Amino acid sequence: MPEIKNIINGCLKGSRRDQELLYRRYSPRLYAVCLQYSDNDEEARDVLQEGFIKIFTNLSNFKHEGSFEGWMRRIIVNTALERYRSRNRLYMVEDIDRIPEPFVDPGNEDYSGLEATDLMDIIRMLPPKYRMVFNLFALEGYSHKEISKMINISEGTSKSNLARARIILQRRVEAFTGIKKKVLNG
Repeated sequence: MPEIKNIINGCLKGSRRDQELLYRRYSPRLYAVCLQYSDNDEEARDVLQEGFIKIFTNLSNFKHEGSFEGWMRRIIVNTALERYRSRNRLYMVEDIDRIPEPFVDPGNEDYSGLEATDLMDIIRMLPPKYRMVFNLFALEGYSHKEISKMINISEGTSKSNLARARIILQRRVEAFTGIKKKVLNG
């Protein structure tokens, strides 16, 4: 994508115009990421602002290998994690080595009427420790081992928090849609 390379080069040279272009192009998508990790809109805007400062500061470190948007997303997620760690003292709830993944029998029902924004709102209502693990695992694709290092919890606690997040999410989706799924452990 030659256009983005030109914008990046302009940003590296200190062009305010190119910085604004970069911000306007990517801020809506990155703001959506910020919302996933924040308790409210104001906090999400703060994370976005801090993240863009880091993006502009570290732009010379981007090697033009892989996705530029993915590189920026990582910075935004790490900025949100830093804010989370500084504001929330994480503690061991319980260390469970092996938690069975819940099996959801999909049946014939569909979740018509449930929009993506509704689902994101439901995820945002999770308690912070569960939301953080859920987002890192389900949305960002990190392993429990990676998550445990990122937010300083054990792998078992990461698994436990994910399992609890899924149960809470399932109950809230059921309440929202009125459709009850049969959950079997095993």
